[in-house]
Amino acid sequence: MSIAERLAALQERIAAAAARSAGQPVRLVAVSKHQSIAAIEEAYAAGQRDFGENYAQELTAKRTALADREIRWHVIGPVQRNKAKLVIGCAWIHTVDRIELLEALDRRAAASGVIQDVLVQVDIAGEAGKSGAAPDEVPALLDAFATREHLRCHGLMLVPPLAEPEATRPHFRALRQLMGELARVARPKVQLTELSMGMSHDFEVAVEEGATMVRIGTALFGARS
Repeated sequence: MSIAERLAALQERIAAAAARSAGQPVRLVAVSKHQSIAAIEEAYAAGQRDFGENYAQELTAKRTALADREIRWHVIGPVQRNKAKLVIGCAWIHTVDRIELLEALDRRAAASGVIQDVLVQVDIAGEAGKSGAAPDEVPALLDAFATREHLRCHGLMLVPPLAEPEATRPHFRALRQLMGELARVARPKVQLTELSMGMSHDFEVAVEEGATMVRIGTALFGARS
């Protein structure tokens, strides 16, 4: 199948999964990490506009090469504080998980004169060595946005433990429930409306549990060489 055919099939599956739940709009973020410019252009020609990258330097190179395209870039990998300047100006940064990173991004956004849209990454399962704030750390992290003039938080992001799709459902459900609880408290510069969760093998379960963004690479582009 071509990338265009895979994209159409994925969109149908996302729509069907959304119809089985709340029917919420879902944005497909094409994970273009280690994919060629030609592959991205093929997906773009088929109508795809949101692309996600894991590495700041790879993102910078692709943004430069595709500067004439109307692409909405997403940072979906961990961001080192010393690389913050490379990712400021992207439409979304999905992986804010600590105060130090939040502060670094705010400083860079202020220097660039932009308002940066971000999501807070949560480690629901408490996996050792995995990025993400623990659930009980998230309220304080959200409170910190009040004094950061150049950041806006729009929701939460999750990378669950690798497992069969149905085994990931409790993690997706827990994140949705956590966001519902957090949304009961009004916080300056925080509007919890987005849930970034679900990848190629489990995106349908994620959508059924309330995902508003799914991050899909292999199912769209094929296996990386």
